[in-house]
Amino acid sequence: MHTTNYTNAFIAVADDCKAAAGTVPPAKAEPTIAQLQFEMLHANPYHYTSDEVIFSIYALRNRIPEAEHAARRAEFFAKGQPCLRSSPLGKSYGWGLHYDAESRIAIYPRGSDEYERLLADASLKQLKAMRSAK
Repeated sequence: MHTTNYTNAFIAVADDCKAAAGTVPPAKAEPTIAQLQFEMLHANPYHYTSDEVIFSIYALRNRIPEAEHAARRAEFFAKGQPCLRSSPLGKSYGWGLHYDAESRIAIYPRGSDEYERLLADASLKQLKAMRSAK
């Protein structure tokens, strides 16, 4: 089974991200992936792993009944899935993602003291969000 989880890592904002600071994704009638990820991670720092975030949003958007989650989750992760380096939070909205020792995630706005501290922390695996353009 594949995983998207990192441990003791920090995903910095993409080089081509236009947001100078962390901005809240705009609310839409049909919630976007960015909006759903933001709501999960902002309200619950260090509660969810990447796998939990990615599958929860997949299940919600595909209206998978909760009774089917276990079986569908195994099927979903049987093949590789994009990790949160491809998240719109880091690509477009200016949020860095910190993974703790248990792969739990918290988000920090670009330019904040905590974002800068995590960015400079040599004990963390330092990654960048994927660029939007090639």
